[in-house]
Amino acid sequence: MIGSSAAGKINARIAGLGMYVPEKVLTSAELARQLNVTEEWITSRVGVRERHIAAAGEAASSMGAVAAERALANAGVTPGEVDLLIVATGTPDRPIPSSACILQRRLGLLNAAAFDLNAACSGFVYALTVGSQFIANGAYRNVLIVCAEVVSQTVDWTDAPTCILIGDGAGAAVLQPTTPDKGLLAWKLGADGRGADFLTIPAGGSEMPLTHEALDASLDKVRMSGQEIFLFALRTVPAVTAEVLAVAGLSLEDVSLFVPHQANSHILEAVARRMELPEGKLMMNVDRYGNTVAATVPIALCEAVEGGRIKPGDIVVLAGFGAGLTWGAVVMRW
Repeated sequence: MIGSSAAGKINARIAGLGMYVPEKVLTSAELARQLNVTEEWITSRVGVRERHIAAAGEAASSMGAVAAERALANAGVTPGEVDLLIVATGTPDRPIPSSACILQRRLGLLNAAAFDLNAACSGFVYALTVGSQFIANGAYRNVLIVCAEVVSQTVDWTDAPTCILIGDGAGAAVLQPTTPDKGLLAWKLGADGRGADFLTIPAGGSEMPLTHEALDASLDKVRMSGQEIFLFALRTVPAVTAEVLAVAGLSLEDVSLFVPHQANSHILEAVARRMELPEGKLMMNVDRYGNTVAATVPIALCEAVEGGRIKPGDIVVLAGFGAGLTWGAVVMRW
């Protein structure tokens, strides 16, 4: 299903952004010594030089709170003015209640409804699209989206091909109403559950509860088929980007910046080549943060705005892809 803004209707724009990464930095040189490989072995495969790792006691809600406070301040919105909180995460604080309710309490969002959304690495694009609908139908005026991931707790740190990819972090955005010619112009979300086993944590849910046997077999850690994910990204990201641009009546030449999920440098470069993306239009910061799952796109978007790579009136495309399999893209006029 493809959506777009309609003439005379309310549209949604990003009014504020914020990000947070933990203080601890784990360099690829340090990780290489732990894994008994070389730093070049890591950087040549995934392009990650360093990643931030959550300290003991840091959770999705605590990291997300910092990013959210910065986004609210950036938008000039007080906690009492927030109507809805959506938290996109695959690493919630607890199975129950939602991390959104925990974060709502932490931030004092007393007037906001709150729920979690899990679309893995597509989380920000999914949450942005869902949140924009509440703006478009006039139900809410201030929607807070928070993507927060403590991925370091979900990987086996002896599984080199997987653990070299990841990092922890959080990003947040505030959505507000705008005119139909600005903000989110078009979007598309997709999913294909036939690829559910390509990127998964097998144990810890109702299908496979945690047992001593499951823990001994590391079934509570990420399992990934890297080649399948690479081919999936190469197939879906260029296609969904072309679709949303066509719906918005735009072309790739109109795009000022393309901000995809920061999976790894090889995937991003391959996607950019497949799209024939003009030089300088790809936002990539995976080398400094690693793959922070749902948080990658808002972190990259925040850095792009702060770095002057996005200016008012620019056309920006966001794209997510990941476990599920899920994918999606949004085109917006900044």
